Amino acid sequence: MAAARAAEAGHDVTGVHLALSSNPQSYRTGARGCCTLEDARDARRAADVIGIPFYVWDMAERFDRDVVQDFVAEYAAGRTPNPCLRCNEKIKFQALLDKALALGFDAVCTGHHARLADGVLRRSVDLGKDQSYVLAVCTREQLAHAMFPLGDITKAEVRREAEQRGLAVADKPDSHDICFIADGDTQRFLADRLGAEKGRIVDTSGEVLGEHDGAFAYTIGQRKGLRLGRPAPDGRPRYVLDISPVDNTVTVGPREALDVHEIHGERPVWLAEPLTAPYDCEVQLRAHGEVHACTAVLDGDVLRISLRAPARGVAKGQAAVLYDGDRVLGSATIAAALAATALPNTA
Repeated sequence: MAAARAAEAGHDVTGVHLALSSNPQSYRTGARGCCTLEDARDARRAADVIGIPFYVWDMAERFDRDVVQDFVAEYAAGRTPNPCLRCNEKIKFQALLDKALALGFDAVCTGHHARLADGVLRRSVDLGKDQSYVLAVCTREQLAHAMFPLGDITKAEVRREAEQRGLAVADKPDSHDICFIADGDTQRFLADRLGAEKGRIVDTSGEVLGEHDGAFAYTIGQRKGLRLGRPAPDGRPRYVLDISPVDNTVTVGPREALDVHEIHGERPVWLAEPLTAPYDCEVQLRAHGEVHACTAVLDGDVLRISLRAPARGVAKGQAAVLYDGDRVLGSATIAAALAATALPNTA
């Protein structure tokens, strides 16, 4: 649909499918796929209907290095990565864009649900499908060579228009989960690459409550599958509060202990001008997650974000994306999530 709209607008469009695996059958298919042989065939048929040239570009080696291996390394370090965000950053708007510009193309045009005008990245009109969060890691220079033709219509309208244009993918299910984990078993995928290593599950006092086979199998805020030897004294559920890869320890505790009031982000990327003073705005802490009112300030290379109300289940390694209304200000990678005194609610 993005290609069809771009061609209709008068652009000279070439369709490109990215081959991201040396063994495409190992990637997800059907309702959960996005980069398989099946998807390549769908893309070729769509290009034929639109009337544009079509090519397959092999980026499997780059994808494995910058997305898959990064995913494994982040879990090994006790962080929770977002591979879709990394794919946009390293593949679609770096490797793909660089090759496209070198070949004489002007821009990469994708079907992301986001809006871009005069260099300003904004949320899609379809908030339920908005993808500005996973695009916020791109630089202004990269977005200057990007096009998102679908950000001004809803996903339902995209499907209706695709059907009207005779595109066979009009009813194709959305892709879900992680494309390079074929069976959806992230824990086994990581265990195969990192190896099982038993460690302790402790409470906030350090008392040992149980044992695990690898800290990488846990995420902040997780409640199920903890395999604790006994219930909490008060009978309430316990949640993962911290993951320490150094001593292979998982710390659990009550839900309220997940409350975070301050976030530190590293490697900030600015789509607006970098902050020079504290700025009241909003922050989104995971894809399709809740938006939180906050005050952000840039302290050297660290973005400090103070929340006006606590957020729960904030994981290191995810992106903190700042918004002013529907406009993306910038992003940073969450390096620390702190329980501190919340700002007074001045609303």
